Amino acid sequence: MSDENLGSVQYGRPSQVPFGSLTGGAPQQHQVRHRQLNNPAGTAASAAAAAGVPAASSSRPRATSDYGSIRASALHQARLRIESDVDCVSYAPDVTVEGTERQRLVDNSGEWYFESQHAVSGEELLSAKFESLDYDTCENSLWAAEDQSRTVWDLRRIELCRWLVHLLIGVVTGAIAFFIDVCIEQLAKVKYRYMKSMLDRCIFHDCLIYALLLWIAFNFIFVLIASCLTVFGEPVAAGSGIPQIKCFLNGIQVPRVVRLRTLVCKVLGVLFSVVGGLAVGKEGPMIHSGSVVGAGLSQGRAASFKFDLGIFEYFRTDAEKRDFVSGGAAAGVAAAFGAPVGGVLFALEEGASFWNQGLTWRIFFSSMTSSFTLAFLLGFYRGIPNDLSNPGLISFGKFDKLDYDLLHLAIFACMGVVGGLSGALFNTLNEHLTKFRHRYVTSKLGQLTEAVLVASITAVTSFVLIYTVRSCQPLGSDQMEYPVQMYCPDGKFSSMAALLFQTPEAAVRSLLHDPVGTYSVTGLIAFCLPYLLIATWTYGVMVPSGLFIPSLLIGAAWGRGVGIGLNLLFPTHFTDPGKFALIGAAAQLGGIVRMTISLSVILIEATGNVLFGLPIMVVLMVAKWVGDYFGTGIYDMHIELASVPLLPWEPPSRSAAVSAQAVMSSPVTCLYRQERVSRIVEILRAEPHNGFPVVSGDLGPGTFGTFEGLVTRNQLICLLDMRLFDDGDPNFHLANPVSLSDFRRVYPRFPSVRQLQLSEADLMKSVDLGRYMNPAPYMVLHTCSLARIFRLFRGLGLRHLVVIDHRNQVVGLVTRKDLARFRATHTGDLKELQFTG
Repeated sequence: MSDENLGSVQYGRPSQVPFGSLTGGAPQQHQVRHRQLNNPAGTAASAAAAAGVPAASSSRPRATSDYGSIRASALHQARLRIESDVDCVSYAPDVTVEGTERQRLVDNSGEWYFESQHAVSGEELLSAKFESLDYDTCENSLWAAEDQSRTVWDLRRIELCRWLVHLLIGVVTGAIAFFIDVCIEQLAKVKYRYMKSMLDRCIFHDCLIYALLLWIAFNFIFVLIASCLTVFGEPVAAGSGIPQIKCFLNGIQVPRVVRLRTLVCKVLGVLFSVVGGLAVGKEGPMIHSGSVVGAGLSQGRAASFKFDLGIFEYFRTDAEKRDFVSGGAAAGVAAAFGAPVGGVLFALEEGASFWNQGLTWRIFFSSMTSSFTLAFLLGFYRGIPNDLSNPGLISFGKFDKLDYDLLHLAIFACMGVVGGLSGALFNTLNEHLTKFRHRYVTSKLGQLTEAVLVASITAVTSFVLIYTVRSCQPLGSDQMEYPVQMYCPDGKFSSMAALLFQTPEAAVRSLLHDPVGTYSVTGLIAFCLPYLLIATWTYGVMVPSGLFIPSLLIGAAWGRGVGIGLNLLFPTHFTDPGKFALIGAAAQLGGIVRMTISLSVILIEATGNVLFGLPIMVVLMVAKWVGDYFGTGIYDMHIELASVPLLPWEPPSRSAAVSAQAVMSSPVTCLYRQERVSRIVEILRAEPHNGFPVVSGDLGPGTFGTFEGLVTRNQLICLLDMRLFDDGDPNFHLANPVSLSDFRRVYPRFPSVRQLQLSEADLMKSVDLGRYMNPAPYMVLHTCSLARIFRLFRGLGLRHLVVIDHRNQVVGLVTRKDLARFRATHTGDLKELQFTG
């Protein structure tokens, strides 16, 4: 093969995208500067019009950090300045997005919401900084050799290891939940004991201001610790983590989301956030924690500590890790609510994008093990070793009577409407606060200040509510550990303090089970409204925070108020306000997160009463319908604010008429089967793309060679790092055997091309890509519809899809970002979003 054929990388000139016919606007022009390698004069793109090939004239130049198209202004800032020699490659400061340089870029972002300007400008853009995971199997010759060498016992051993890992996931997740629960309980006892003592003393000595300062100090210190763990420790540990895990399971590579450091900051941060009095819960972070456990245990090593047990090596792929992360998320739900079935359904409905029957059983096993481990440890902790009646961090307690009739069901449906409206209000306010936060609260000092400010305002608001709402109840009507008398007569306590002088989980149980007369309607309204505003502000602060418990508490408060009002109007028919508190809690939570199936089962399992399942299902459906009319759920909203190219369940409407040639990226960077090392290094340094078609033959009009296979960036870097330079020697692979284990050994932190140590002699050698490329990846004709391509990506977890013509010539490449930019409007039309760098 001649030297000319060893460097067959083709770049096209800027082309126009005639997509205006689809969107109703004018065609968009993407100006992209490419270096002409071995094609200085007539390019494939410029020859397309003369040849009548539609692909080149209706496709976009391929130039993103991962793949897909990017806006011209962003490309101009990220342009490459490549010198003539391979070893003299200079880059613009903001272009390198691989290896250690990519890590530096991400670390400077501060949190997982990388894009802030477009999130608040009203312009709908997608971030080009998010890369994809590859869930497709590379069926190359190495994979075939490994598959053929496996015996029946090898397959059984792998399957047994899968079950073993899921068992470990359940045990470790349950143990983490136990640790969080015990630490919160002990720290809360210390906090509320000192505060009760101070309040009782200051009532008689007129020094309530000191009691308020003590409350503020407690909240300030605990929240400051939690915020420091996230701001300086691991920013991605902030929030509940559910949006990030949902993106990971969808195929988005969210940096550091499943790292050990993230787990430590998440666990420690959430317990200080809850004890710090914030309107947060520990249930959401448990889902994230379980996911990190699943990702870590399945790899059999801790990359952060360079510690490798050498086990579970087969599971070091994106597809295998995804399944274990799903099991960890389900185990987190089971530990949080004592709902193993609900955990499986949560992973299916809200998390996992890819599913199979075998995975269902293993995830259920993880959930069951997690719930059992937590109940077992709590039984020992409370001195009742054989007691397994506490399977979750939160239990709604035992309901003696949850009867209902048709009138009740109608009222519950109306409460679902209220929950949908209040949930939509919550999400709208939080969206505006998040945009404001991304624009103005960007420094670490500002993030710390906001966190402690929220903690202080929460303490002041709680104190004012206790001071102003004079609702006194006899002692014994509430099982709280530290009753506060305030200005109540002897033998009575403040019912408002009963809600605020305990953790949010305990407050929910009080609203569900306290006897009639414990709370007044005015007191519940006075509590509900400010707590709703505080919870809206809190979600998004740089602390680990869950949303489930604050939502349940808000809904239980106004739901119990509805029950009290009905009891006053119809004292013989509506005697139990607790059931209305339960319905209100379900309505509020459903209106915020918009979950139906999994949330129904979670609440049913938490109440322990399946007979009340129908009202819960009805109210959740109504709340979702009403809330969806005004916008998306809270998790989807935060994903959109982060501009993540998430693929929804179904393709956008009216996408069947859009062909692959209008979606694909082109020109395409291609390689020949026998490629010179210097050319591969130059391409890897110059191109941030992650998939390269392998072709043969000469260029055609608007095409880039005959398609033979696909090789990924990580594969190329590993080949160079292992120096598998055969120079066309047919016996090279016999003398230098290589297997998939050599590639799994460096997963997922593949080295950067800048870390390769190659000599001048190495650069002059060549590599046979035939053994390592995927010879049969998924590909489509350029006439294939967008809807069909979307289903292939969504169902198979693809990262790249090669587009060919009827002669098997490569004409383009479709990636996740090419699909994610097409969205349906509220009128059902198809619109195209743009990318920002």
